[in-house]
Amino acid sequence: MSKFRKDSKKETPAVSTASLPDIVFMLLFFFMVTTTMREVSLKVKITLPQATELTKLEKKSLVSYIYIGTPIKQYQKVFGTEPRIQLNDVFAKTSDIQGFIIAEREARDEAEIPFMVTSLKVDEYAKMGIVTDVKQELRKAAALHINYSSRKRVEQKD
Repeated sequence: MSKFRKDSKKETPAVSTASLPDIVFMLLFFFMVTTTMREVSLKVKITLPQATELTKLEKKSLVSYIYIGTPIKQYQKVFGTEPRIQLNDVFAKTSDIQGFIIAEREARDEAEIPFMVTSLKVDEYAKMGIVTDVKQELRKAAALHINYSSRKRVEQKD
């Protein structure tokens, strides 16, 4: 019975850190799997217009984005201050849109092609002429499912 006496003067052992590297690597792998990197770096400045009736897109993996806005400061010397079209990471002309849509279709499975959406992210101060030109090119490419991106209008209470 002397083994179980509580009056002994022993210290509590230190916490074992042997499993610490395992925990760190589990966290590392978790964040590597769940984090998505930004696919496109914006070269145009976009302030989305406000809207009241919004719906969320179901499958964002089937969405192709076309950005229309004024170039950011570092590109204004080369491309000017007029609104420009950006497809993925490059500035483009309206004639490049058909090739872009075809490339996006080829990157998808055949079963997903009818569900593809082209989302236009247009600066609220961009002129409608360039948007109309983009829409005409989308019609030529048979990309008829078009979505306009916007931000939710905040109602002010009096």
